[in-house]
Amino acid sequence: MHLFYTPEIAQTLTLPEVESGHCVRVLRLTEGDEIGLIDGRGTFYRAEITLAHNKRCGVRILEEISQPSHWAGEIEIAIAPTKNLDRIEWFAEKTTEMGVDAIVPLLCRFSERKELKSERIEKILVSAMKQSLKAVLPRLEEMTPFERYVTQEYDGQKFIAHCHAESERKLLSQCYKPGSRARVLIGPEGDFSPEEVQLALSHGYVPVSLGASRLRTETAGVVACHTIHTVNEIASLE
Repeated sequence: MHLFYTPEIAQTLTLPEVESGHCVRVLRLTEGDEIGLIDGRGTFYRAEITLAHNKRCGVRILEEISQPSHWAGEIEIAIAPTKNLDRIEWFAEKTTEMGVDAIVPLLCRFSERKELKSERIEKILVSAMKQSLKAVLPRLEEMTPFERYVTQEYDGQKFIAHCHAESERKLLSQCYKPGSRARVLIGPEGDFSPEEVQLALSHGYVPVSLGASRLRTETAGVVACHTIHTVNEIASLE
């Protein structure tokens, strides 16, 4: 069954223009055909096309299926975008496929990219959500300065993954408590500055390692997300 992202479907019973065009013009679906819909807030819909219009495809809802996130807690990854945009897009795609609640582009002292246009990444998030059959779309926040972000109040576990050898760090898998809400800070290719690390520690962030290998920024973000999922999955089996 073909799947479409329709955030306002409960109110409009109409597909957005882009999805309407893909449905009718590209896939050549027509009245009476059955399709699947996702609202991005945790609900799947089974629907039937009632108006095959390439700008405002109308539907009738046949069934609503609640599909909340399959993981415990909330996973938020704050990451310094890479100079090569393709790499941060890859990170966004893969963490969405695994399951992530929020992605926060982080502006750090050694950031290679100072600005980030979110439109293309938003499309990647939607595509990855649909491909992985999820009904919850991750939040993509605006580029946020490091200091402003780490000084915010947060009700959950807070981690900073860095590579400073002189700092004692445990593995994220040892520190994360199953089922907890968690934020993980991932720095740029030049790592966080010593001042940034100290600021984070002074606001309750726990220094962690993601393993013995030195990872690229986007890889570190994916590993952090996967580690939290793995800890939760192991805990669910015990």
